[in-house]
Amino acid sequence: MAVSSLPYRFLGTTGVKVTSLCLGTMTFGQAEGSTRPGQTNEEESHALLDQFVAAGGNFIDTADIYQMGVSETIIGTWLTKHPELRKKLIIATKLCAPMDRSEPNSGGLSRHHIMQAVEDSLKRLQTNYIDLYQTHCWDAGTNIEDTLHALNDVVRTGKVHYIGVSNVLGWQLQKIADVNKKFGYPQIVSLQAQYSLLCRETEWELVQVCQHENISMLPWSPLKGGMLTGKFSRDAAPTDPSSSRVAWVEADAKKRAVQSSPSYSQYANDDKYWALIDTMKEIAKKHNATVAQIAIAWLLKQSTVTSVVLGARTKQQLADNLASVNVDLTDEEVKLLNEKSDVPLPYPYEMVERMNRWNQRY
Repeated sequence: MAVSSLPYRFLGTTGVKVTSLCLGTMTFGQAEGSTRPGQTNEEESHALLDQFVAAGGNFIDTADIYQMGVSETIIGTWLTKHPELRKKLIIATKLCAPMDRSEPNSGGLSRHHIMQAVEDSLKRLQTNYIDLYQTHCWDAGTNIEDTLHALNDVVRTGKVHYIGVSNVLGWQLQKIADVNKKFGYPQIVSLQAQYSLLCRETEWELVQVCQHENISMLPWSPLKGGMLTGKFSRDAAPTDPSSSRVAWVEADAKKRAVQSSPSYSQYANDDKYWALIDTMKEIAKKHNATVAQIAIAWLLKQSTVTSVVLGARTKQQLADNLASVNVDLTDEEVKLLNEKSDVPLPYPYEMVERMNRWNQRY
């Protein structure tokens, strides 16, 4: 099923339109000493970028830490080959993670690091501005007012057009929004957070802050590291570390298994997980679609989601993911997927939700 067209959606309240699918580029390149599977070389990465743009995509996401700058560099060499595309594209990158463990100030969200990091990213990307500059994570060591003041300054210089955040708690996201209001800084326009049928906890607070503050949700890991592709079976654990990221993590689960990179064994005996996959397969059959497309299509039905960040290793994988925009789930199918993936609310979320059922605004 080929993609018919990629629809556009507004990014926050900026008036800027981005495609509902965003090309994530964590798979671009390989850092020195890395054994992570599924990485693409420069030629393959450029082919994926060409394919994405040919399908109508205009939103590309990266980060300075992705393969220690290699991902940004690959995008930069591609942009130099297609200078006419720069004004048509929305390029997003991130900062926070330390780029040099031997240098104590090579990471974080201090003014010192922000001013250096933006220059380094601009150089690697070979562009004179970044459309969306995102903090990659909350920085517990830096006063948030200092961070936001510095980010406001890079916007004022024109080197950055808009600011977004990623990987924060609910109270942290609300505090960022409130501090920006207090000082009259431009509001953040987006939140990049893990969100999928296997990560519904994002809805407990983050989605609600996005609703109240008009912040665009940009889900990452929509396929939960491969666990929502439907390619694994209950009676056969993946054994070849080079075959998939899940198998690579499984080979050394104690060391590698985290929320962003789950292992097969985390779900092997989870009846609820396998029931969800069975339901997704049934729905996929009705739509002549793949299980992965159903996972992405479900996200596209969520009201706060502006663009889903995709990761792909091959042109076939990218084509399959892009075609998810053709899948129009019914309200009944969305409800069924919600039920099958539902996570019981703990206190205080359950009590607050229950006592407000009669008076819901959203």
